[in-house]
Amino acid sequence: MPLPAFLTPKRLQFRIVALFLGLLLVVQLASLLLIGNSISVNARSAVNAELRTAERVFERLLAQNAGRLTDAARLLASDFGFRAAVASNDGETLASALANQGDRIGASLAMFTDAQFRLKAATHDGAARFLPTLRQLATDPDVTQRLVMLDGEPYQLVAVPVKAPLTIGWVAMGFRIEAGLLQEMQQLSSIDVALLTQRGSPPRWDVLQSTLGPAASPQLVEQWLAARATQATSQMSLKDRHATLTLSDDSGSRVSGHLLARDMPLGREGEPQTVAVLMRSLDEATAPYRRLQWLLLAFTVVAIAVFAIVSVFTARRITTPLKTLAGSARRLGQGDYEQAVPVRTDDEIGELAQAFEAMRLAVREREGEVRRLAFEDGLTQLPNREQFRADLRAAILHAQAHDEPCAVLMLDLDRFKHVNDVLGHRFGDRLLQEVAKRLTQEARRSNDVVARLGGDEFVMLMPSADIALALGIAQRIQRAFERPISLDDHTVDLSAGIGIACCPAHGVEADTLVSRAELAMYAAKQHQLGVKVYDAALDMSSDESLSLLSELRTAVDRDQLRLYLQPKISLATGAVLGAEALVRWQHPQRGLVPPAKFIPFAEQTGFIRVLTGWMIERSAMVLRQLHAGAPALKISVNLSTRDLLDQDLSAKMQRLIDTLSLNPNSMCLEITESAIMDDPQRALQTLERLHAMGFKLSIDDFGTGYSSLAYLKRLPVDELKIDQSFVFNMERDLDDAKIVRSTIDLAHNLGLNVVAEGIETAKAWKLLQALGCDEAQGYFVAKPMPEALFADWIRDWTAPQVQAVRLDSDFSRLAL
Repeated sequence: MPLPAFLTPKRLQFRIVALFLGLLLVVQLASLLLIGNSISVNARSAVNAELRTAERVFERLLAQNAGRLTDAARLLASDFGFRAAVASNDGETLASALANQGDRIGASLAMFTDAQFRLKAATHDGAARFLPTLRQLATDPDVTQRLVMLDGEPYQLVAVPVKAPLTIGWVAMGFRIEAGLLQEMQQLSSIDVALLTQRGSPPRWDVLQSTLGPAASPQLVEQWLAARATQATSQMSLKDRHATLTLSDDSGSRVSGHLLARDMPLGREGEPQTVAVLMRSLDEATAPYRRLQWLLLAFTVVAIAVFAIVSVFTARRITTPLKTLAGSARRLGQGDYEQAVPVRTDDEIGELAQAFEAMRLAVREREGEVRRLAFEDGLTQLPNREQFRADLRAAILHAQAHDEPCAVLMLDLDRFKHVNDVLGHRFGDRLLQEVAKRLTQEARRSNDVVARLGGDEFVMLMPSADIALALGIAQRIQRAFERPISLDDHTVDLSAGIGIACCPAHGVEADTLVSRAELAMYAAKQHQLGVKVYDAALDMSSDESLSLLSELRTAVDRDQLRLYLQPKISLATGAVLGAEALVRWQHPQRGLVPPAKFIPFAEQTGFIRVLTGWMIERSAMVLRQLHAGAPALKISVNLSTRDLLDQDLSAKMQRLIDTLSLNPNSMCLEITESAIMDDPQRALQTLERLHAMGFKLSIDDFGTGYSSLAYLKRLPVDELKIDQSFVFNMERDLDDAKIVRSTIDLAHNLGLNVVAEGIETAKAWKLLQALGCDEAQGYFVAKPMPEALFADWIRDWTAPQVQAVRLDSDFSRLAL
């Protein structure tokens, strides 16, 4: 059974009620604590005052007893018969007179000594033990009475001289302090009194008399000694000390609970200590106030109950409209826009309800339009991304159920952004509509689904299609795009990069297939392949790729990289001019990993900078060995896009020069056109710094970029490398041969050295030699070799003899 809303911590009702009740509780508890503390403080103050008064009363009682003793002793000392008995040394008469006088006032002790304090007569067998005290009283004019302990009993003693007219003796009389005196004190002031003294060997405190009763004595002594030990380090005198004692109900005491006690020392220093402990019950003193506290507590409980009921009622008045609004919001969230918001109030919640109602009407009005556009591309009327994902999920489920494949083909138009910028967005929209028409009418099968994902990206779902069939559909799309599109007197040539991913070979989830088809499409566009099927090497997130990338990060530290060198030869003399440095990865399990497997990962993650640093450092070491026999040799090292855009590259190269004693002129840094075009201005600044340091600079794969000539004249380069794609085909294709000749002439006119890479035949060697190319590099000369073999290869190298190689007449005329 669910709890009510006001008892559920997460609900607003609970928070409102908890806030109100919490504030009330805090105020009431603070009041009770303050009142309780005030009662305690005031009660202690009042009890302390009572104890001080009681001390004075007790002193007055002792003084009254001392006065009665003194009067009786004086009366006896002045009696003629008594003095006659003294003169005649009549011991019996003296004893009789002492006994009579003592009995008359209730004295416990009466004694007479001569002037030398020799005992002559006494009413107590132990009177001789009072003689030292009697002597002190006789010799101290400021002291009229003393407290004396005899057999563990306290006696109050006074002394009066007997004169005739000189002092001929002393009369001493004393009272034994008994429980009656303490009971009188308790009746007069409601203060309990206990007499404590030290006795025994070793001395220990014991209770002589107490108004609390004898059964309470052990606990009283224990509590009093503990309080006295706590206060022993204070600077108060013994008389000023007071403490709180706690007597339990089973102590046998007349009074239990908390008592405030005050010490009243009796006797003088040097004598056995006797202390009167005056006590007043704190519980009795605060009892009237405690009843008031209980009354306040009862009032607080009633107030909390009333307050809780009112708080719950108020919270419900606030939260009930909010619940109604929440229900309306849930209905809106579920798509129910027909039921009006029912809350009608004039407060802020009413304003919120009106806003909800306005929102409901607006959302309902737009819902129809949204539903129409949710799964359809407004421009081409093709399914949009969401509809395509739904269709793809259904196709994957069908393919899995029937154990058959399905394929996703994604294409992105080439140069569409340029068309938009030049001819305008309206023309671009019409172009996209025409592309959609050709895809649906000329390229797809009857059950294929063509969708537009956005921009110039289209995608095709091919049920029951494997990779081979998908490649066939891609070729059909390419044929459909061979015909230019004419719109408004403008003719546009169509081309696109196409990526293919298949289920289950490349994934069994819709988003995965689309993502991998997109990766393949970008690879097709980047490498100008036209069509590309997804491969795990393209995907940094595949398990194989992640494993390879993780292992690559440790390859440098574990000395798994190997430097390979491919010679560069002078076409004019046949001499070895240097080599291009290439990296290989000697993996302990995978064997020799080719660069194409790990260089793309290094480029994407930025690890390529580490590889470049390793290659430059290793090349510098090889150069130092080679220069011992061939000081003119140079080594070329490739710089990636990330290297070129690194603002610290020049500083890193300077550190290598200083650390390895590297001659910058012996190293050529090769940069691709695409690397320069990513950020031409930044690349130009980096190249100028490197050139100023003395490094040779080369443009690699020249002719494959789009803006080579625009930036070539501004770049501080020393060399052009003709891309191998032109060198491969120039023996068979006269146009490629013309491009090579034009490139060589262009470079020479700019004062640049020309290197042809990819030479694989003697015919290519002779043709390039005839065209005036400066250097050659390729398998016809030598394959890349481990650095340790390069020096031996140089010693064994002889230039090829190509005099007998014949060139076709067209190629011969081209070389003239």
